[in-house]
Amino acid sequence: MRTTTFLFAALLTAVCSIETLAQGAIRDVFPKGSYSPVTNINRGGYPRVLADGSVMFRVNAPQAQSVQVDLCGTKYDMVRAEGGAWAVTTKAQVPGFHYYSLIVDGVSVADPASRSFYGCSRWSSAIEIPETGMDDFEVQDVAHGDVRTVWYYSKVDETWRPLMVYTPAGYDEGDRTYPVVYIQHGGGEDHRGWMEQGRTAQIMDNLTAAGKAVPMIVVSSNSNVLSRSGGMGGGYNWQGMQSFRNELIDNVIPFVESHYRVKKDRKSRAMCGLSMGGGQSFYIGLRSPEVFANVGVFSTGMFGGIRGASEFNLESEVPGMMTNTEAFNRQFDVFFVTCGEQDPRIEYTRNIVKKMRDGGVEVKFNSYPGDHEWQVWRKSLHEFAQYLFK
Repeated sequence: MRTTTFLFAALLTAVCSIETLAQGAIRDVFPKGSYSPVTNINRGGYPRVLADGSVMFRVNAPQAQSVQVDLCGTKYDMVRAEGGAWAVTTKAQVPGFHYYSLIVDGVSVADPASRSFYGCSRWSSAIEIPETGMDDFEVQDVAHGDVRTVWYYSKVDETWRPLMVYTPAGYDEGDRTYPVVYIQHGGGEDHRGWMEQGRTAQIMDNLTAAGKAVPMIVVSSNSNVLSRSGGMGGGYNWQGMQSFRNELIDNVIPFVESHYRVKKDRKSRAMCGLSMGGGQSFYIGLRSPEVFANVGVFSTGMFGGIRGASEFNLESEVPGMMTNTEAFNRQFDVFFVTCGEQDPRIEYTRNIVKKMRDGGVEVKFNSYPGDHEWQVWRKSLHEFAQYLFK
């Protein structure tokens, strides 16, 4: 009972403190060149991004004994000032989307001053730091598509499950049919990741308006599937992919093709994903050429760079890739692999791409500045979409 009371009190302290701070933020004199990120609830308050990309946090928590900011796994101790306000300025952050939380007297909580997103297997606060030249990730004065959440019945999970579906501008006014990208989130995230953190709609709207990508539908499903026998379907191996493979091919795709005006041939379908979703795309996409002719694999750890990864044998994982390479290549219009340049997975990814290319596999590859984070994955989708369905 005391533990429950303590947790509630700590969370209440954080909530009330941020609200008090927001009310008084108008009286603060912010550092020159600083700005409030779009992820803030109060655009005139904290956190503040400074001109060099560092972030200033301030929390009014007079009853707290210690306060920290946990920003992407790096913890910063906040310093208490007179009156009970705690503050800290982080080191410069790379552009992109950064999850963070407050730790108040040892209790990790979301920051009520920022929007919350489902990531890291929980609701987390986040800071968005824009990158120069990446206007395609922002809302522009172009025709906008629509993102809708719909529900379908899963015969694998034996329950109703959500999908988020992006339809391009003009979908509701016409009768044309569209190709489809089935896009998968990473571990600790769900179907909301690509549409919210990943800015899929903004990317597709801007690429389509500029004529850089053909109009297409993008479907984001929740791949955290419970198998009928119990346990989560998952794992970086073919067997571990079976629950979600059945979900995607037997449930998701038939639902989409019966409820949306889509082209139903393999050349009009693509599958891609990040991290865990990249592994799913590799196995399910490349071992289901009768379903998909386009596959994108972003920042997967199955090639190495994460705990549990072992020597990866391309031929045993995708039979025929290295021994019947010409036939493999004919099956796919686009096979695209990416990784962040500061991601621990990068050298393993480069090495496996080299093995593929040395063996004659036609694979596109690119890397982008950044670690295992959303700015890399946005750029991956941005590039992948421009190759598709042409």
